[in-house]
Amino acid sequence: MQNAWTTATAAGLGAALAESVAEGMFPGGVLTVGQTGVGRTTVGHGLVAPECGDARPGPHTRYDLASLTKVLATWPLIGVAVRAGRLDLDAPLRDRMPELPAPGGDLTVRQLLAHTSGLVPKTGLARYEHTGRPLIEHLCAEPLVSPPGDRHRYIDRGFILLGLLLPALLGRPLHLLAEELWRDLGLHRTAYGPLPRDPQLAPTERRLLGAPRTWGVPHDPSAALLGGVAGHAGAFSCADDLAAYAEHLLTGASPLADWFAESLRPYAAVEPGLHRGLAWLITADGSAYHHGYTGTSLFLSPATGRYVVLCTNAVYHGWDRARLADLRTLALHSLTTG
Repeated sequence: MQNAWTTATAAGLGAALAESVAEGMFPGGVLTVGQTGVGRTTVGHGLVAPECGDARPGPHTRYDLASLTKVLATWPLIGVAVRAGRLDLDAPLRDRMPELPAPGGDLTVRQLLAHTSGLVPKTGLARYEHTGRPLIEHLCAEPLVSPPGDRHRYIDRGFILLGLLLPALLGRPLHLLAEELWRDLGLHRTAYGPLPRDPQLAPTERRLLGAPRTWGVPHDPSAALLGGVAGHAGAFSCADDLAAYAEHLLTGASPLADWFAESLRPYAAVEPGLHRGLAWLITADGSAYHHGYTGTSLFLSPATGRYVVLCTNAVYHGWDRARLADLRTLALHSLTTG
């Protein structure tokens, strides 16, 4: 089912996506435009990748989500822990794990979710290899670069910490917790890697000349060091699953809807007209969004029930922020036009 807004918006955004593909910015991509209770329209352009032959991207093509993992796995599971009474957002981490050292053990989950923790920005997990000490203790032991709550600084380290904390709170490994969550939501093509190479699984970047592309394993090096399962990156999904997830967040009957609403309260200023809630970026008009480094995005309008899903492997030729900047801006503005 479609309506005039989904059809027109998908056509406009699809044309911009097609132009990027035609200019050789990346092999291809797919986007879904939808509105709760009305329907959705999906548009794909280009190829999944040259390695995949003539396979075309569509609603079930899987992409490396990169930092969308933060809002598709870690953030909702924190919500599960809060609803279950196992977590106080404003209590120090060491209330739940007394062995955590200062200063990180004194941080709160709210500060980690809002990127105001003051943790070291550079992730650099390789420095902790073969030490025999749990990674979560290493992360908490390093000195902070700013006072907790003092300023917004987008980093991965806080969500890596949360991904290590969740198994202690909920009693199972992160990938099993996420898998149960995704299956309960009907997201059947969403999973942590590694995944087998497949024409409907988009490869990302070739890291070394002459080497095979990163394909079915996380593009993010820290997630790769963690075996592909991390709180900040490592999940794969498709436009169809991401659209279904958007509808769960935007529909009042969903168990995630209340947590989503709570998370959209502005907590930290990012720039004029833009704030960070709990994980999500919040615009002045109340829209929420999050990006993934590899070329994925999810845009949501709680006021109208509209959403836009964008899936690409924009890092295929190496990372360049400009490749998706205009398309992402158009997608965000489309939520409040028409």
